[in-house]
Amino acid sequence: MNKFSFDLLNEDAGCRARRGRVHTRRGIIETPVFMPVGTQGTVKAMYPESLKEIGAQIILANTYHLFLRPGHERVRRLGGLHAFMNWDRPILTDSGGFQVFSLGDLRKIDEDGVRFQSHLDGSSHVLTPESSIAIQEALGADIIMAFDECIPYPSSRDYVAASTERSSRWARRCRLARQVDDGAALFGIVQGGMHQDLRAKSAADLLEIGFEGYAVGGLSVGESAELMYEVMDWTMPLLPKDRPRYVMGVGTPENLVEGVRRGVDMFDCVMPTRNARNGVMFTSFGKVSIKQARYQDDALPLDPECSCYVCRNYSRAYLRHLYQSNEILSSMLNTHHNLHYYQQLMASMRSAIEAGAFEQFRAEFYRKRQTDGAG
Repeated sequence: MNKFSFDLLNEDAGCRARRGRVHTRRGIIETPVFMPVGTQGTVKAMYPESLKEIGAQIILANTYHLFLRPGHERVRRLGGLHAFMNWDRPILTDSGGFQVFSLGDLRKIDEDGVRFQSHLDGSSHVLTPESSIAIQEALGADIIMAFDECIPYPSSRDYVAASTERSSRWARRCRLARQVDDGAALFGIVQGGMHQDLRAKSAADLLEIGFEGYAVGGLSVGESAELMYEVMDWTMPLLPKDRPRYVMGVGTPENLVEGVRRGVDMFDCVMPTRNARNGVMFTSFGKVSIKQARYQDDALPLDPECSCYVCRNYSRAYLRHLYQSNEILSSMLNTHHNLHYYQQLMASMRSAIEAGAFEQFRAEFYRKRQTDGAG
């Protein structure tokens, strides 16, 4: 069985951008990488074959949702999540911490874990560090995440400090719960809110425990982009160079470029898929709201620079028509394009880092966004 490992291939001389390669039991992941979100064992509106066509190397699935429906033991009996959803490339599962955090009044946190009511039927459940690991192992994920609390923003310093310390204790329990040598990797998650010293303490705690990779959680929870980047600036240098670095739940194309510039290797976010279903498209020249009347007679492809199936075959006018008509194909085509754009953005950044030209790439990326390519 292939062991999990990470090779650091290039570091850009002009910034902290890194080019790497993650080895997993189900294949290699070239980094920096964006992971499409397949919350319930499906990336919404996408066939697995289409995900491969656009270059997706790894997808993310959600422990909380799959635990509630259809149930992790059922998925295990049916051959694991890869067989269940017909995806033979790597899968990362998040721990369920973010979803439980978002339940608000439906959950109660204590030292043992989190007691919560299902958003589906109100039934009561408990997630602990140990059960989160067991669920992720049953699903058969290739990268599994330590169970933590995603801290709300804003929160008092006292709350952030207490929560971060508890997440560190939970992280140690997650490490101890990993009894099987199945080739999967366990990542720890740095918390600490928007406080530099608490981020540093969290990172030090996780390094002492030891993980195959390190994530930064608690971002993209309502803070400004500038504050997000500041936290990345503090945190990335604290993490070991020989392990992958993953910023969770981030974000826009601009967030990805700025994160890579600061040394981030892995990203995930629902933004490309959720925006697609709402008629908002990402292009080389910025965002396009395809529902706008200006596109009703527009015969141009969505993005003349894009090589995806959608831009090769359909006009802006047709995409607008599908959206206005509430056709299922609208979500499918829009999602295909947005995820293709994200994958190509990451591929372009990998090439730029290899060439030692990331800062030039970044300048061109922003230059294009100052022009209107929709005319």
